[in-house]
Amino acid sequence: MGADVTGWWRDPAVLAGLGPTLARLVEDERPEVVLAPQSRGTLLGALVAADLNIGLVELRKEPGVLADSDAWITARTPPDYRDRNLTLSARASLLDPGTRVLFVDDWVDTGGQLQAAHTVAASARAHWCGAAVVVDALSEPRLRHELKVRALLHIRHL
Repeated sequence: MGADVTGWWRDPAVLAGLGPTLARLVEDERPEVVLAPQSRGTLLGALVAADLNIGLVELRKEPGVLADSDAWITARTPPDYRDRNLTLSARASLLDPGTRVLFVDDWVDTGGQLQAAHTVAASARAHWCGAAVVVDALSEPRLRHELKVRALLHIRHL
């Protein structure tokens, strides 16, 4: 991983173009909501959701004890690039059955968060539209096809 993605947010032209460009990758899927992990995924997810005129559901990492009484849908990731297993959660009331869900993130590497997001969507009985990411560095190519990953760049181009 040789790219520093934090520079993307500094350049106003790049920042303004990321949402619409990622949205164009998946607009044929007609998503109704973006599901995006904290924190960079949520930033990008908001840009994509705004461009598509749809909502955003934050996928919280390691949520701990939640202060509300709402039900949460939770999934564990397989080991990530740091060999961690994370818990990801989304508020159940925000993902209705049949809702067309699009996953958005900046980078996919091991695909752990992608797989956990898919599990959360499936647990909600939502329809998985796929994923829109900036960089595809997937170590397991089968995930690219099974989870319908579309990317602006492949790691080999960086």
